[in-house]
Amino acid sequence: MYYIGLDVGGTTFKAGIVTEDGRIVHKDAMPTGIERPYQEIIADMAALCKKVAADAGIAMSEIKSIGVGVPGLFDNRTGMIPFCTNLGWHDIPFVAEMKKHLDTPVFGDNDATVAGLAESVAGVSAGIKDCVFLTLGTGVGGGIIIDGKPYSGAHGCGSEIGHMMIRMGGELCTCGNYGCFERYASATAIIREARKAVAEHPESSMMAACGGDPEKINAKIVIDAAKAGDETAKTVFDGYVYGLAVGIINIINMIDPEVIVLGGGVSAAGEFLLNAVREAVKPMVFFKTMPYARIELAQLGNDAGIIGAAMLGR
Repeated sequence: MYYIGLDVGGTTFKAGIVTEDGRIVHKDAMPTGIERPYQEIIADMAALCKKVAADAGIAMSEIKSIGVGVPGLFDNRTGMIPFCTNLGWHDIPFVAEMKKHLDTPVFGDNDATVAGLAESVAGVSAGIKDCVFLTLGTGVGGGIIIDGKPYSGAHGCGSEIGHMMIRMGGELCTCGNYGCFERYASATAIIREARKAVAEHPESSMMAACGGDPEKINAKIVIDAAKAGDETAKTVFDGYVYGLAVGIINIINMIDPEVIVLGGGVSAAGEFLLNAVREAVKPMVFFKTMPYARIELAQLGNDAGIIGAAMLGR
């Protein structure tokens, strides 16, 4: 039996045929075209599902279900997408619209949640029943897996880990609150603090790396400079790691997962980031003599969205 996973983004959406154990057999992609009516976009999604199956030589009758990961909310009770900001969607009857084109059962969830599910099926946390996935990108997304299943709460609004408040009266967040985790643990946070830092320390190698224009600083520039021993960059990086560690400790204290997985663009820093985070977390652990969550790097990369979405039906 096979599953189809749909990974939906504002620029493109991808679909793939996935096996029971989370292996992609075949995948393809199409432009989203968000300026179009949702009916046309969903019709294209259904068409792409049919295409990947046909190209793989698999009949749609062999597809057990279709799963979709969206950058927003998905209500499996109603089949609605209440909110998906990247597509400009509000209260979209996604399942009903898909049913106009396909008879296959359809499930959905937040894109970070399905990425976490993917890692728990075929990635670094494979076989682990209780784990948490963090996407460290422009913001911070979260996926909570409890007893092998994605957890989204009573109203489908759970796993919004990036908006856990870790500092009272802290940085203003795009959500309108202050002190959210993602204001300290995202690539955006690194860039913000680096720009402040080079204003006071223009001798930093980060200035040369960005051509003297602080607006061109990105997270990679900061991390590469920190690796090379630039003191200003190290200060920024250490502050970032501390903010990430505070959020991770909150997750450990609330959920006590077996594994916490770091994904997203910032995780490309690899062992340099991983080792720093592990060291920062260690002294903050509440129960000093008890085991606590392993912190690991995600393995599946860009395929996580397809795999995790497909596994929703499993």
